[in-house]
Amino acid sequence: MTLRFGILVFPSVQQLDLTGPYEVFASVKDAEVHLVWKERAPLTAATGLVLAPTTTFAACPPLDVLCVPGGSGVNALLEDEGTLAFLRERAPAARFVTSVCTGALVLGAAGLLRGRRATTHWNALDFLGHFGAEPVEARIVQDGPLITAGGVTAGIDFGLAVVASLLGRETAETIQLCLEYAPAPPFSAGTPGEAPPAILARARGALAGSRAAREAILARLPPQA
Repeated sequence: MTLRFGILVFPSVQQLDLTGPYEVFASVKDAEVHLVWKERAPLTAATGLVLAPTTTFAACPPLDVLCVPGGSGVNALLEDEGTLAFLRERAPAARFVTSVCTGALVLGAAGLLRGRRATTHWNALDFLGHFGAEPVEARIVQDGPLITAGGVTAGIDFGLAVVASLLGRETAETIQLCLEYAPAPPFSAGTPGEAPPAILARARGALAGSRAAREAILARLPPQA
């Protein structure tokens, strides 16, 4: 049986949000992994990598897993009715509706987080309540068919968790071993709780512009109960 994974791709996507789970999903035997956008023209990720969508909203086949990555391009999607309508249309038929990093905000804008537990990047976690979600500070959060992941690198962990849910732990562990995924970061600064205060302040400063833009967008969007 062919499993179909659909990952939203869009201008200024955070490429590792996308390519992390893509690598895991593409390692599943006979899987189809589609990069979905409005058109097939190449687009540029937030850090400059050029990506090519493989299908469009109109032509996308039925999906077992629908995934929304994050990145600075998320801001435009929060008010993009075409993208939100696609997610609303496809979500009921998918086995899992998922996100990585700030892709959760897009699911929220589409009305898919109401009453659900969810996570996202640490610098956007407090935004989830605006969409009627219960924010959870965790690497991966599953609430029924909804699976959300934390920031950027959490997408690899998330991908393995999704594969385990679909095909079992042995399959996921085999993929993990083939990818030699055994993270051992050189520094203990990967979460706000671990990072020294000065590093946390620098990170908040680097992310301040994007956060302010999201705050302005959320001020225009009515809160969801």
